[in-house]
Amino acid sequence: MLALASAALFGSMTVALRFALARVADAEAGALLTIAAAFAVTLPFVALGGVDLAGTWPFLLAGVLGPGGSQLLFTLAVRDAGPSRTSVTVGTAPLFSVAIALALLDEPAKAGVLVGALLIVVGGILLVREPGRPEHVKWIGLAFALAATVIFAVRDNLVRHLSLDTEVAPALAAASTLLAGGVTVALWLLATRRRLPLRGFLAFAPSGILFGLSYLCLFEGYYRGRVSVVSPLVATESLWGVALSALLLRRHELVGARLFGGAALVVAGGVLIGVFR
Repeated sequence: MLALASAALFGSMTVALRFALARVADAEAGALLTIAAAFAVTLPFVALGGVDLAGTWPFLLAGVLGPGGSQLLFTLAVRDAGPSRTSVTVGTAPLFSVAIALALLDEPAKAGVLVGALLIVVGGILLVREPGRPEHVKWIGLAFALAATVIFAVRDNLVRHLSLDTEVAPALAAASTLLAGGVTVALWLLATRRRLPLRGFLAFAPSGILFGLSYLCLFEGYYRGRVSVVSPLVATESLWGVALSALLLRRHELVGARLFGGAALVVAGGVLIGVFR
């Protein structure tokens, strides 16, 4: 339930980012503002739990990857490829997450996993070979989404590994990664622009709130379940992203049967991986 809630919130966040970028067309600044709002959302939950600051340093390091690098790439992907196609690409995360889990966490492999992986690959092919793609969808955007997906997969396995032997509460762990991620993006902006964004927070606040709640559910899920179970369920965010795009951004996204089919195959593959794990 936590994984599915995280998926619904994350898919909603993807569409909210598109609306925010329409108001403030600055993806890099938007990444920082989204993370800042998400961090603020986690603070009340941190206050409700125990605080073990000494044990948070591994999560701070993890936050440099995700949401530091991952949210920056993800926001660029939404800008250059749109929310629906970014969602489908990110939905392939179980393929990478389970591959890492098999290699590094000694989780067992089964035939159903291979079938699920094949469905994910086929769904990805449908996305890549999509005819009549809108003009605003750029190949670089899909590349940003794929890079973010790989980082998500690494982050998921790292969080699961850290959760097995820590006294840090899930909410504090989530807040720590968000803090480190925000600092990472802020340093990137200072290095490339020598300034931080002075406007646009209200535009990105809705996406940040959704992102923060999704992150809390994600960490609570990984504290209770294996990567090979949680990651495929979180990947159902693809359907949320595509469905909400079709509902709210119909003219902009041009969501057709092929895109829905690709998203369905990606999700089905993730579910098969979760079932047979």
